[in-house]
Amino acid sequence: MASAQRRGRRIMMSAEELDTYLAAQRTCRVATVGSDGRPHVSALWFAWDGTALWLYSLVRSRRWAELRRDPRIAVIVDDGTEYGELRGVELGGTVRPVGEAPRTGAPCPELDAPERLFAAKYFGLDTLPHDGRHGWLRLAPRTVVSWDFRRIPEPPPARP
Repeated sequence: MASAQRRGRRIMMSAEELDTYLAAQRTCRVATVGSDGRPHVSALWFAWDGTALWLYSLVRSRRWAELRRDPRIAVIVDDGTEYGELRGVELGGTVRPVGEAPRTGAPCPELDAPERLFAAKYFGLDTLPHDGRHGWLRLAPRTVVSWDFRRIPEPPPARP
């Protein structure tokens, strides 16, 4: 799937923890590169199938236009409020569109699993209702870096 994480091994998630975490989280932040070279970050819903991150994006969005021009992407999925609760995953690589854009529901076997996952996760449905405004982007990450600060041991109490 991706390159091995070299730094922070003590706080990185196992493959099983990573799958569970990505399946449960609802929102990611997607970073793209504009035609002027400037980064653009936006929030998006997604599905994780164990090997790829599936992004369901408006096809008339700035994000879609930027990714069609330059498919390089970085995605962050994170949560936590206090320092010791922080955890997350950064995924990087290139995306490719899958299915028709915008998606109208034409048969596309590659989308069966991600649409089923997405429909259940966000709508509590078995099938995804298509609105003719969104399309699918698939990220098979080249890099995955994870962290879970809950693994950092508490410092010993200070001596009086």
